[in-house]
Amino acid sequence: MRQLIHPAYFPSILSYSLMTSGDKILFEVSDFYEKQTYRNRMYIQSANAKQMLSVQVKHTHSDGKQLYKDVQISNDFDWQKLHWRSLETAYRTSPYFEFFEDDLMPLFEKKYKFLIDLNLESIQVVNDLLELKMPFELTDNYQKNYDNTTDFRFLKNAKKEPAIINTFPQYTQMFLDRHDFMPNLSILDLLFMEGPNAVSYLEKIQTLWQSELKPAT
Repeated sequence: MRQLIHPAYFPSILSYSLMTSGDKILFEVSDFYEKQTYRNRMYIQSANAKQMLSVQVKHTHSDGKQLYKDVQISNDFDWQKLHWRSLETAYRTSPYFEFFEDDLMPLFEKKYKFLIDLNLESIQVVNDLLELKMPFELTDNYQKNYDNTTDFRFLKNAKKEPAIINTFPQYTQMFLDRHDFMPNLSILDLLFMEGPNAVSYLEKIQTLWQSELKPAT
């Protein structure tokens, strides 16, 4: 079964799990870009709270409508340095940060013009680190419905999480001594804390999803 989903910036754990559950991915890049979605943000756990790291984008149309694939990044300030520093502060002492930092750091040094290029490369780097195969295609036009495809595009909404995330099994996080477990953070949180075992955790989420929730189609 093919999965239809938005490629996000270091996607959430639920999105990443579902991306790895099908035979092929169809990445939605041909719809209109919307604010407050995972397409330009990820969430990590910091010492103080859940922290959002957002990529600033340019809004070039007066009506606010741009296709996702056309959205450009605003590089007027060094957001990449800020994001990398935030990741270092939160995860430098995590079990696997030092194992993966050399592979991840180039994404925070290279200048990207388009948001979609950054997002696709962030996914590919994580795939390489976890030795995951994820064949994908990009949409070339917007369609409301697709045959033989499970539609996960609703997961783009960062402000409305599916209730199922509250049943996610816990793994050790950096600041459990200060905060309750935070489910469905960026895949980076799972990567830095669980390393190669992240794959097993993603499989558990797949099983949970299949048994407890019917995805929208």
